[in-house]
Amino acid sequence: MAAYGSRPLRRLLPLLAASLAGCYDFHLTGPEDAPAVSTPHLVSVVVEYRQPNGCLSAPSPSCDEPVVFFASWMQKDTEFRLQRDAGTFVWRGVARGVPVNFPPRDDPYTVRVFDPFLLESCAEGFSSDRITVGGEALIKTIGSGCREQAALVYVDDNGRGHNPY
Repeated sequence: MAAYGSRPLRRLLPLLAASLAGCYDFHLTGPEDAPAVSTPHLVSVVVEYRQPNGCLSAPSPSCDEPVVFFASWMQKDTEFRLQRDAGTFVWRGVARGVPVNFPPRDDPYTVRVFDPFLLESCAEGFSSDRITVGGEALIKTIGSGCREQAALVYVDDNGRGHNPY
């Protein structure tokens, strides 16, 4: 019996040796690494804010106190003070590291300022009015007009602002 059982094995040995001699390629076609995550381009954006006419007609000490800029792209505690143009009530600053979101890919950014002159208003010092971001005077706002108000803006690759459509 042993002679009979070894005969089929001898016939299969050359076949088995030939199949094992070639190296099977287990690599599938396609990318070898995961695609790189695309990070948004970062730009610098000029921000301007004009204080209300009350500072022009009846200046008060609060008209000279710093105006602070806030934006939804900023991390907590990274808001910054705007600098007042000498002899005017226009405050300016540069927001650095702003992720580009124009053409619109997601929701627009929300921006606002804290102006001590407006502390006694229902907005408790916050305003989304009279803000220019990247050369664009912002006209579309959200919120009730009090503390929750914010202006909406998209920012392009050149650091220019765009009002939402």
